[in-house]
Parts: sequence; C-alpha cells; structure tokens
Amino acid sequence: MAPATAVAVAAAGRVKTALGVAACERDAEKLELIEELTKGFDAVQEQVLAAILARNNGAEYLRRHGMEGCTDRDAFKARVPVVTYEDLRPEIERIANGDRSNIISSHPITEFLTSSGTSAGERKLMPTVEDELDRRQMLYSLLIPVMNLYVPGLDKGKGLYFLFIKSETKTPGGLPARPVLTSYYKSDQFKHRPYEPYLVYTSPTAAILCTDSFQSMYSQMLCGLLARTEVLRVGAVFASGLLRAIRFLQLHWKELARDIETGTLSAKIVEPSIRDAVAEVLKPNPELAAFVAAECAKDDWEGIITRMWPNTKYLDVIVTGAMAQYIPTLKFYSGGLPMACTMYASSECYFGLNLRPMCDPSEVTYTIMPNMGYFELMPHDPEAPPLSRDDPPPRLVDLADAEVGKEYELVITTYAGLCRYRVGDILHVAGFHNAAPEFRFVRRKNVLLSIDSDKTDEAELQAAVERAAKLLEPYGATIVEYTSEADATTIPGHYVVYWELMLKDRRDGLWPEAAVFEKCCLEMEEALNSVYRQGRNGDAIGPLEIRVVRGGTFEEVMDYAISRGASINQYKAPRCVSFGPIIELLNSRVLSKHFSPACPKYGPYKK
Repeated sequence: MAPATAVAVAAAGRVKTALGVAACERDAEKLELIEELTKGFDAVQEQVLAAILARNNGAEYLRRHGMEGCTDRDAFKARVPVVTYEDLRPEIERIANGDRSNIISSHPITEFLTSSGTSAGERKLMPTVEDELDRRQMLYSLLIPVMNLYVPGLDKGKGLYFLFIKSETKTPGGLPARPVLTSYYKSDQFKHRPYEPYLVYTSPTAAILCTDSFQSMYSQMLCGLLARTEVLRVGAVFASGLLRAIRFLQLHWKELARDIETGTLSAKIVEPSIRDAVAEVLKPNPELAAFVAAECAKDDWEGIITRMWPNTKYLDVIVTGAMAQYIPTLKFYSGGLPMACTMYASSECYFGLNLRPMCDPSEVTYTIMPNMGYFELMPHDPEAPPLSRDDPPPRLVDLADAEVGKEYELVITTYAGLCRYRVGDILHVAGFHNAAPEFRFVRRKNVLLSIDSDKTDEAELQAAVERAAKLLEPYGATIVEYTSEADATTIPGHYVVYWELMLKDRRDGLWPEAAVFEKCCLEMEEALNSVYRQGRNGDAIGPLEIRVVRGGTFEEVMDYAISRGASINQYKAPRCVSFGPIIELLNSRVLSKHFSPACPKYGPYKK
C-alpha cells in the first residue's frame, strides 16, 4: 500500500512532504521532524550523548570510568566498558534496596521498568527517570502522522485495542517495579490525555486499568461489539494478545450477547469504575445481540474480525520476531487484513518506528530515531562460536556506519544512566532512510521459546528438563534426548517438549503413569522464569505439554538433518525446532501427550 499522492491535495487542504502527503499541517510538522532527525542522524547522536553525559556528570558510575566533566564521544568509547545486566546488577540492586545517591544517574530514579527478559529467573529491573515519559510520548506522537500517509480517514472512527496492565510491585527500597506499558497506561499522560480524533478507543480507560484480566477483557470486548460499525482498526500490543481476545469471544459470546440484548452488564463485572464506564454506552439492542449470536454460533470462524467489525482497515499488532508464528492464524481470523507493526521499543528505551507500516510482515523495518538515546552496534556473526566472558567484545560501530546486509546486537546509552548496555536484540540492516539505518528485527539473543512476553533460553530449558527428569528416576527411566517448540496453533499458545525415554532395566523398569508425566510438566513450569510463570497464571500462555516419542525418533531427526546437508561430525539435536517437516516427523512418532495439571507458583519481585 503506497502513501497518498498529491491528487487533490490543495482541495483537501493537505500538505506535501518528503515522506508523502500529510493529512494536515500538524502531521506535516511531525513528518518534517522525522526528516530532520534522520538527515542529521550522526550529528544528533553526538549531541544526545553529550547531553546524557552532561546531565549525569555527577553519577558515580561515570566518575568511576573517568568521565566526570567529560562529554567527548571518543573518550566515552575508550573509557566506558560495554556491559550486560549481570555487570550492572550490583548498582541496580543498590538502587532497588533504597540507595538514593547518584549511582548511575544524577536525576532521581523514579521507578523500575520490568523487562520481559530475565536474570536468575527474575525479571530484569530497568531504571528510568521522570522525563523519559516525555521522550516516549514524543515517539508515540509520530505514529499517527505516518499511518495517515497510508490509511486515510482514521479520524472518522475508533480503534478497538485490547490493552491491559499487569500487577506491579515495589522494590525493598520502595520504588515501583512494573512493565513499561503498565507504567504508561497508569501515567497522567495516558489517563488524562486530551481528545485526539485519531486516537479514540472503544475500551474505557477504567477497563484498561483493571488488573483483573477477565473483567478487563470482558468489558473491552463488550464495548468493542457495541461500537462494531465505528471500529476502523483492531489491535493489541502483541499478536498473541489479539488471538487471546478472539479466543475469549469464542468462550463468552453468549454472555456478551445477553448483555447487549438486555442492556445489563454481567454480574461478574464487579469493579465499580468499569460498571460506570460501560453503563454510558450499554443500552438494550436485541438486533445487535442477535447478529453477534448468529455469527459466533457458526462453526466457521474464518474472517470473524471483519464479520464482527466490518469497517476494519488493518490490524495493529507486533508480528515480528517470535510473534511471526501467529501470522497465519491472524490472517485466518481477519480475512487477510494488513498487519501494521508501527514501533520498536523495549523496557530499556524506545528506539524508532516503521516508516512503511502497511508493508508485508516479512518486510517490516524500523528506523531508529536518533534523539531517543545514544546507540551503538556490536557486530554479530550467527555462524561464529559464542565469545567467552574473558574474551574482549568486538569493536562497536556507530549506527551511521552500519553496513547493509549485516547483523548487529544493539547497544544503548540512555538518559536514565545505562551506559553501553547490551540490549540483546539482534538486528539486520536492511537499508537507510536518509542517514538513519533501517533495521529488521531478527530475534532476541539466546531465546529458544517465546509465546507472549516470555523469553526462555537454552540454559533455562535444560535446567527445567533436568529438574523434571528426577521424577522419572524411581521408574528407572531417563531422558535420552529432547527438543521443544512454541506451539502457536492453540490459543493461548504453549510450550511443547518432546521426550525420548529409555528404561534402564527393561525387565524391572516400569513405564511411568500418565500422572507422573503431568507432574513432570508442572515441575518444568515451576523451574522456568517468573515472566513465564506470570503468563501461565494469567491467560497469556497455555499449560506446558510433554509429548513422549518412541525410541529411535531422534536418530531419525538426525538422519533427516544429514540428508539436508548437516555434518554428521558436528550434528547435535536442536533444543528447539520450528521447521515444519521435523515437527511433522516428531508428531508422527508420539506415543502419549501430557499437560501440566495446574499453574506454577508465581509471586511478585522479592529480594
């Protein structure tokens, strides 16, 4: 889909810019800002680094590395080391435990944003400062002007966005610790945002701010159905979240239709603020109720999004990285609607936006905005062996010097005091917009499995398998080999682990009963990180499944890999599979399937 042309521009009062024809003067100003920032990319980066170093001049961390009173870029690169979360853990724990001295920032750390990545099984705590919200808001303000280039008329309707907050905790020192979007939705900037015709949501703010996921989803879905003909775009943060909403509709459409017919909200919704907000729009509508019931009662749910919300122009969801696994399912439910990936952000920092948001998901690239932080790139060779902790890191590259076609790991320096911090995102340079590199998100480094915001690496999976294997010892059974997949065909998606077992003594060995394997499932879940366990206790991730395969299956997998060119000398069983033929082979050898019988324990951050 191409941006609007100059046809009838003058008549429509629209303004031509380098990016396309802006919908209005205000949009033109935002688009011109993008052009200005991306043309002077490296100069802006140098100014941003100098500003960060100047504002944090009194910080202990910079002083320790010889940067007190210094804002020079070359000195910064020579003196300040490249670090990981583990390197910064002592400083972060001091702040979390109540030390209010200028440890990494000369501005007060106001809260921690909990990353979806984990360290030692717990969410990483990313420090932030009060004015960081203004920078995030600035990037949000660029999204609609870009989208208006491609999809006109968004101000003539509403957006049905399924948005949620998660529970927050306090660190021992009293600072809030919560996900970045929870922080944003609970901010005054969001709660008291001025009326903006392009950003009218069907979901009441009270529903978004409810921590009870059922009440929040139910009321958001109900309000979305009530405004079905006004909805022009449907979205959630992640693709998995939108599919959970569809699954919720499948399970609860009868109740929803009854509420619409009678004009009375379900008694299951007990939050007073939600009841008050929904009461403003809920009136008896037997005709709409009959339509909802008739459509949802059909066996065929293909295109249900456009059947329910017929004026929807696109889906607004992240479908890059691990979320790409949900694209076929979203196409099925949406009738093939375009999927817009608009922004690239993380708990550590907001990075940039997609200047061609209506492109095919396989072609999504993000243009880094140089005013959001200071960015460097660590060259990444996917074929090279991993560096040991004692090896010096590769020489970093400025973004302006990135080479098209190469992969890099993103390294950031933020206003909140993170210096040369390795984010863990692997990016592929697809091209440039002016002087700003455009990146394709490849993956999170070291992540094997991901369904929602969870990220499980090989070491975590291995530890979970070893813990569960102990339950097999009384039966003389051992795990010969295993692999896994993130199964996105169910809603919600879930982890599948394939086990090939061996009985140590075939004469006396007793094959474990189904209940034992179910305990193994739960034991694995208990061993996984807190982000996974929180997702399981909500509705983001389904029960872990163990599929026991017959003896010799993994030899067949190896034979298949070798037939496709793998070296027999270097072959090792993959710990995660996504290649269709191998998954089909594994599934054709399954002897039994077992699911976790309960949710793993989950508690708030504690130290």
